[in-house]
Amino acid sequence: MLSLKRIYTTIGLVILTVVLIIVAFTTWYTVDESDQAVILTFGKAEEAITEPGLHFKLPWPIQNVEKLSKETFSLQFGYEAKDGEIKDFPNETKMITGDENIVLADLVVQWKITDPQKYLFNAENPQKILYDSTSASLRSIIGSSKIDDALTSGKAEIEADVRELLSSLVEKYDIGVSILAVKLQDVELPNKDVRKAFTDVTDARETSNTKINEAQKYRNQKLNEAKGEEEAIKSRAEGEKTARLERARGDVAVFNELYDEYKNNPDITRERLVLETLEQVLPTAEIYIMNDDGNTMKYFPIRQMEKEQPKPPEDEGSEENE
Repeated sequence: MLSLKRIYTTIGLVILTVVLIIVAFTTWYTVDESDQAVILTFGKAEEAITEPGLHFKLPWPIQNVEKLSKETFSLQFGYEAKDGEIKDFPNETKMITGDENIVLADLVVQWKITDPQKYLFNAENPQKILYDSTSASLRSIIGSSKIDDALTSGKAEIEADVRELLSSLVEKYDIGVSILAVKLQDVELPNKDVRKAFTDVTDARETSNTKINEAQKYRNQKLNEAKGEEEAIKSRAEGEKTARLERARGDVAVFNELYDEYKNNPDITRERLVLETLEQVLPTAEIYIMNDDGNTMKYFPIRQMEKEQPKPPEDEGSEENE
C-alpha cells in the first residue's frame, strides 16, 4: 500500500510539474514590431494583437497564438526569382490581346495582410486565391487591350486597370489582404521573328511620327513668317495711309489759305498762281515782269535780280572754328 501511495504521489507531482511548466511557458508571448498576432480560444479567433511587446493569455490548450507578418509581400506572376536566378513559366503568361495577338506578360503584385482573422479562417489557401485572382485580372485587362498599348505606351494604364480589378476581386473573396501595387515586368511577343517584325513596325511608326512632327514644325514656322510679313505689310500700309492723310490735310489747308487770299485779292492771287506754276513747269526759264504804257516798255528780269542779290555774310563763329 505504501508503495502504491508513493507511486500515485510521484505521478501526481510529475503531472503537477508538467502543468506548471506548461502554464509557465504558455501564458505569455511576445509580438515583434513586424508581426501581428491572433488569439485563438479552443480554435476560435478572439482578437488581433498588433501592439509590439510582451502579452499574456490563458495557458495552452485553452488559448494559443498565431503570428503573421505585417510586412509587404511580393507575388511573382509568370516567373520566380530565387537565389539570383530567374525561372520563367511561359505557359502561365501566354495570353491573347483584344486585337487577337499573343503576348507573354508577367508582373509583380505588392500585398500585405490587413485582417489576420480573415486571412487565417476565411479561406484554406488565401495565397492561392490571390494568385488565381491576379491571373484572372491580368488576362481580363490584356484581353481588352491592343497589342500596341501592351508593348509600348499603354503599360501604366494596364497596371492601373489590373490593380483596380484585382482589388475588387480580393475584396469580394474577403481573404483579409490588401493590394498595394501592381507592376508589369515584361510584356513581349512569343518568338524572335514576331518580335523583330513588330519592332520594325514600331520603328516605322516612330519614323512616320517624327516626319509628321517635322512637317508640322515647318508648317508652323512658315505660318509664323507669313503672319509676321502680313503684319509688316499692314503696318507699312497704315503708315502710308496716315502720311497721305496728313499730306491731304496740308494740301487742304494750303488750298483754303489760297482761297481766302483769292477772295480778298483775286487778280493778285491769280497772277501769283500763274508765276508759281511757270516756275514749276519751266524751272530754267527767264521770267520778266513787263509794263507797256504806250510809249516805253518796262520789264524786270526776276531771275537776274535773284542772282545779283548779295549773299548773307558767313557766321564769324564758324570762320573761327574753321
